[in-house]
Amino acid sequence: MTRSSFHPDRRTLLRTAAVSLAGAAFSPRLFAQEKAGEALQSLTGTVAPIGKAERADRLARAQKMMQAQGIDALLVEPGASLIYYSGIRWHRSERLTALVIPASGAPLVVCPFFEKPSIDESLAIPAEVRVWQEDESPYAPIADFLTAKGLAKGRIGIEETVRYFAVDGIKAALPAATLVKDPVTRAIRMRKTAAEIALMRKAADVTMAAYRWTYAQVKVGMTPTDIGALMSAATKQLGGQVEFNLILLGEAAAYPHGSGKPQAVRAGEVVLMDCGCTIEDYQSDISRTFVYGAAPSTQQRKVWNDVSQGQKIAFAAAKLGAPAGSVDDAVRGYYQRQGYGPGYALPGLSHRTGHGIGMEGHEPVNLVHGEATKLDVGMCFSNEPGLYLPGTMGVRMEDCFHMTAQGAVWFSKPPVSIEEPMG
Repeated sequence: MTRSSFHPDRRTLLRTAAVSLAGAAFSPRLFAQEKAGEALQSLTGTVAPIGKAERADRLARAQKMMQAQGIDALLVEPGASLIYYSGIRWHRSERLTALVIPASGAPLVVCPFFEKPSIDESLAIPAEVRVWQEDESPYAPIADFLTAKGLAKGRIGIEETVRYFAVDGIKAALPAATLVKDPVTRAIRMRKTAAEIALMRKAADVTMAAYRWTYAQVKVGMTPTDIGALMSAATKQLGGQVEFNLILLGEAAAYPHGSGKPQAVRAGEVVLMDCGCTIEDYQSDISRTFVYGAAPSTQQRKVWNDVSQGQKIAFAAAKLGAPAGSVDDAVRGYYQRQGYGPGYALPGLSHRTGHGIGMEGHEPVNLVHGEATKLDVGMCFSNEPGLYLPGTMGVRMEDCFHMTAQGAVWFSKPPVSIEEPMG
């Protein structure tokens, strides 16, 4: 007997699972997994995660900036910023887990006693770990740590996503301290290093490869769930962690974040896909719009070409030292000359031209009217000046770019025509 007689291969197991879960019913998720498994190989086998030297440099830069701005310590709760500094991957709950970064010396991690073994698993920096028991205050270890450093009356920076109850607890434990908004973390995270850029580029590569495979599988009658299952399966097979898949069909594409109405692929109608993945904590965010199964109408082609030109205008306007808002203004000026708007009015571009991106899909700063922050090396943005015609259709192309000393550089290159939406 062959080995497969006793050890069914992956395709056989998926087919068996599909039958056992749904009888003869079609399972988009399992069907997609099978097809993707047959066709795709991982792109992430050689990816290098953020290492110890990079995290040490992050802490050093943060502490240098803290000293320059008169900040004695930073308080950070679980989330992207905690991973950024410490590697700790943890959830937020009513039980406080936090990182305290002093302006000099090793950081402190505070967590519940029974959670310490789990916290230790992902802790990636030298740090003191102090615990608190269920009947104790989680703020006492923080107060003790800062008091021993002579910082009981210091200026404590509160990372911008820290919850109010934690701020309130710190106030009570350190009544003589001055609590201020953290001016450091976002400033550092906003400017990506070469290692971060490499991970974001890989995430974009995975998403575009998944797009190209999925595009060829789309058929009349498919729902957003069907297409999303294909995209998710391809992303996973290519080595990415699925972050989101937004599929908008026909009129639903006129509403940037979709509609609850039933949708299905129809010949001659718009298919808008907005998808992203994560590679070692860093994200992609790419949108593509195409017309399924028929030549584009005059209107569809015009709107698609206008959005394509809008992307080009945004990219050209993204110059070092330019205010982030000027990129949005350049696109909106062009759209108004084409008869859209004015401003954020519809039909037209009802949302910002782009957002910051990195460990989170949406990060400061935004390419939005009035944003004065100047573009700098290492900043990363989406470029997505969509156009939306309520009741009819919408088009969004979205590609991300990063700023270098030579100017803006794409993570993924925009398509050149509506006939070749995946490049």
